[in-house]
Amino acid sequence: MSGTVALIDYGSGNLRSAEKALARVSVENATGQQIVVTSDTDVVAKAERIVLPGVGAFGDCMNGLSALPGMIDVLNDAVLKRGTPFLGICVGMQLLADVGREFGDHKGLGWIGGEVVKITTRDPSLKIPHMGWNELKIERDHPLLANIPPNGHAYFVHSYHFRAKDPAHVLATTDYGETLTAMIGRDNIAGTQFHPEKSQAVGLTLLGNFLTWRP
Repeated sequence: MSGTVALIDYGSGNLRSAEKALARVSVENATGQQIVVTSDTDVVAKAERIVLPGVGAFGDCMNGLSALPGMIDVLNDAVLKRGTPFLGICVGMQLLADVGREFGDHKGLGWIGGEVVKITTRDPSLKIPHMGWNELKIERDHPLLANIPPNGHAYFVHSYHFRAKDPAHVLATTDYGETLTAMIGRDNIAGTQFHPEKSQAVGLTLLGNFLTWRP
């Protein structure tokens, strides 16, 4: 199914907002891709690009993804073996880690080394979850960050954050009483802790970049 972007439906994620945002940038940038919300492994296997959203607890999201027969095997084949461009959003990004430590330890996909741990802000006036607009600090150049201003803001909703083993995999950070990973990536894999579908111009620019990304 060449020319499709598979937005995986595994019972967790702001699917409609992400679908609408991706469809909008596909039209505006004239890339011509069809955005397909799906839990069908055949569709995912044949997709040109894959997006994994996620809202909720790490363990629940991982269980939901694992409950789709064959989906993790298909993802490993498409993304790790065949190099299909992949974007994880919020908990969809966190699932790339080795382990998530929310309500116990839960094994992740292990695509990018690291752990997902609770935010421990130094400022007692800052509430957890971290919710709302925050400034992005771009740590290194990446095609998905092209044309995004260095002081751009994005929309976050999370209580846990990705602590990467290799700092080179951290593409952007944000400050919320401590430095938090805002975006990670390696090879054909990228993930955002923030919600690009809710981040207005910054988010739409990133999604547009994803639709034309050739890792």
